[in-house]
Amino acid sequence: MSRGLKVDFHCHTRFSPDSLNSIPELLAMASRRGVDRLAITDHNTIRGALIAKSLDPLRVIVGEEIKTTAGELLAFFVQEEVPQGLSPMETIRLLKEQGAFISVSHPFDIYRSGWRLTDLMEIVPYIDAIEVFNARCYLGGYNQRALKFSLQNGIPGTAGSDAHLLTEVGRAIVRLPEFSSAEDLRYVIRQGQFEATLSPFLVHLGSGLISIGKKITDLFLRFGDRRAANP
Repeated sequence: MSRGLKVDFHCHTRFSPDSLNSIPELLAMASRRGVDRLAITDHNTIRGALIAKSLDPLRVIVGEEIKTTAGELLAFFVQEEVPQGLSPMETIRLLKEQGAFISVSHPFDIYRSGWRLTDLMEIVPYIDAIEVFNARCYLGGYNQRALKFSLQNGIPGTAGSDAHLLTEVGRAIVRLPEFSSAEDLRYVIRQGQFEATLSPFLVHLGSGLISIGKKITDLFLRFGDRRAANP
């Protein structure tokens, strides 16, 4: 395989509660870092991804990171938003109905909605891949365990920066042949070549402060709305 497309399969925008990444700045950073395809996978929404797709249709893959009752799933080429809080199998059913490509977010990171092995084994026959490198994992061993699991179970791997800050974009990518759909991706995913580095621990402090700031702002806005409604 030639060097191929440079794909970051996991990143966030201001539509995630723990990110302030503006969409134009995110796309500009991806361009500067040579990221050919960028999966925008905001938490439980595709609003940001759809906006980004309209601005840069070739580069952007519409994705979603969906919180299930057992852990988080990553989906690519999403056409309709899938709500959080459903069982893994119900979430997978809704994704399969729209032909989406299904992966699993940081499956063994116990600090970030890690999966129990029994729950993960139940969905293995129904997923397309597993995230074997997430640049935001607290410990490299979580990624190593995910890679071992993928090899033992014959599941292809994805990798992503999980960028909540602009500086993280492109820290974990997969080199792949050309693809333009979920079906294409299923065909080429096993040819992936990984180029990945863990992000520094301080990125978690940044996204944590953003999350707290957004919650405080939301509380003030709700308080203001209540006062306006009850003068």
